[in-house]
Amino acid sequence: MYKLKGIHINWSSGICLRLQFPKMVANAAKRLGIMVIADEVYDHLVFGSNPFVPMGVFGNTVPVLTLGSISKRWVVPGWRLGWIVTSDPNGVFKETKGAVPQILENTKDDFFEKTINLLRKTAGICYDNIKEIDCIACPHKPEGSMFAMAKLNLSHLEGIHDDIDFCSKLAKEESVIILPGVTVGMKNWLRVTFAMDPSSLKEGLGRLKSFCHRHTRNST
Repeated sequence: MYKLKGIHINWSSGICLRLQFPKMVANAAKRLGIMVIADEVYDHLVFGSNPFVPMGVFGNTVPVLTLGSISKRWVVPGWRLGWIVTSDPNGVFKETKGAVPQILENTKDDFFEKTINLLRKTAGICYDNIKEIDCIACPHKPEGSMFAMAKLNLSHLEGIHDDIDFCSKLAKEESVIILPGVTVGMKNWLRVTFAMDPSSLKEGLGRLKSFCHRHTRNST
């Protein structure tokens, strides 16, 4: 079971909420003993009757992390440039801020070695299992990162229109999540992660194989 760490709030729906709502969120987070993460990339794009109320004004009630971005107000979609601001006059985040230098300075080399060895192993598992699926081809065995790109052969499949359709039906039928390649500019490809323990990866790839087998086009 997962423990709730924080409340995420954003204003991307086009509705500028009245003061009472962020105040309610702050009080709820205080009761639960958690922080609020406020996505306020649209904070300067307000043109209705309700004024924008930044979540940070409730920093005395609950610690707030506010996310900002240049891409919206300056209208430069795709610019991955932003910032995080803390509203924490009571110093709740003090220990968290101090953790980053400790993590960077005190992590031992064997941690990174174990990570690389695990990724090397799971990359091989991913590549070898995908080779057994007729409708998917992985041109190259991964040699880095945490992902493999695999090409869909739609001519082998019945009732699958494209990579989005494939991934949507896979999620519904097998509870396996794979990113459609079109989201990274590669239509009818799949972006498969192997950043997990080997047993879970094998199970997921087994479900993927079963899904493809069920949807294989009847050659007769």
